[in-house]
Amino acid sequence: MKASDTDPGRTNRPPDKIKVLLAGGNQQNQGFVIKKIEMRQYVERKDRDLGDYSLLTVVVDTDRGEVEMKYDEGFRGSDALDSAVTMLMQYTGLASLINRALIELQR
Repeated sequence: MKASDTDPGRTNRPPDKIKVLLAGGNQQNQGFVIKKIEMRQYVERKDRDLGDYSLLTVVVDTDRGEVEMKYDEGFRGSDALDSAVTMLMQYTGLASLINRALIELQR
């Protein structure tokens, strides 16, 4: 099963950048085994004054399927992916993100 809450037209190409947040583990949560979590950046357009307009998604791969969810979007500059990953990893965001992904997969 593969679920997504983004418009497929926006993510039907390889991402511009990928950061792996969790890999090689077998984290268990709510009966799911979480294999891998990564954040992807799709640069959709560039503006001379505002910089890059990016769509940031998070992909959670489990033993029962994969879900890609929109994390953020907008004119976030050239370091959008790194900034988002840092914020997510420094706070309780990763646990919330996993719970959101598992809810999507249970639908």
